[in-house]
Formats: sequence, structure tokens, C-alpha cells
Amino acid sequence: MEFKCIEECSQCCIEREYYPSKEFGKIGVLILPEEKEKIENISKLNKTQVKILPRIGISAEKNSSPTKILAYQMMGIEKNGNTCPFLDTSSGNKSPHGGFPCKIYEDRPLACRAYPLIESKPITLDEKCKFCKEHGNADNNLNSEMEALLKIKESMDTDSPVIWRFATEIGEDEDQAILKSGWILEE
Repeated sequence: MEFKCIEECSQCCIEREYYPSKEFGKIGVLILPEEKEKIENISKLNKTQVKILPRIGISAEKNSSPTKILAYQMMGIEKNGNTCPFLDTSSGNKSPHGGFPCKIYEDRPLACRAYPLIESKPITLDEKCKFCKEHGNADNNLNSEMEALLKIKESMDTDSPVIWRFATEIGEDEDQAILKSGWILEE
């Protein structure tokens, strides 16, 4: 079965999730260090404000903060972290599948290019994707997604003994009391 976006769906660009747990807050779109400046420059050209936070860092010791950032995250524009800043929800334009279009589709981050793939061994599709919910699987038309996912995994590969995750403190109003902020050692 060939993967294709469900008619009028833009869910993956709108809904953000808590990860790895609610205390960490909602995560943004994964941005590799080499993509960060490009995304910031594109945002200036598009007069679009973006908020990019750290996501994964590493260090040699547990008693220090990260000495290198492996990944950043671009947060959504809503207070609760939802809706990509580059999703065109206001012009009335539609994407080829009838959803909201991406303002930077040709220059979108690797994480967006890889979606709905979330793992390569075995190939795993995101169960939150509407196509994946309806069809369960896809085995065609995922070559470019696989290539993007492998580039991300290669960039994130580390032998560092200490891995840190950044808590965004972004989430739903009812969760504000439990949300944390800043670097947290991953156990």
C-alpha cells in the first residue's frame, strides 16, 4: 500500500505531544544543528517568528550541563505548543491533499521529510498519523522518508555516556503545575 496524506489532514503539523512524559512538556519539530540557522533565516525571510529550543544534549559527566547539542526543536506558535509556525492556516490556500499548506515545504526540516516514519528497524509508522490509523501500514512510496530518517539517526548517533533532554515547560493549561523547564539528565 502506498502512503499518502489523508484528504484535508494537517494533523502532524498541528498536534504536538508530550515526550518522554508530561513533565518534560510538549516537544517541537526536531531540528538538527545544521538545520537550525537555515530555519532561522527562512523565518526572517517569511517574517515568521519561530521559537527554537534545545532538545537533546550530551556531556562526558553527569555533574555538568550538556557540552554539545545533538538536536533542537522548533516549537508551535500556540501557547500549548501546537501548530507549526510555517503552517499556512490563514491564507485560504490548500495543499495538494486539501490540508493547510506548508510555507517552506521545499526547505522543511528532515524530521518533516521523514514523517510518518518514526523508526527504521523495523520500519515503524507513527500510529497517530491518520493514514496509519486507517490503513495500518504502507510499504510503497516511503523511500525519501526513509532517507531522511536515516540522516537524522546518523546525526544523533553518539557514544557519549551522558545524555540530556530539554524540558520545554510548554503544554496545556491544566498541566502547567507539573511541567519542568531546562536540561534533565536522561536515566
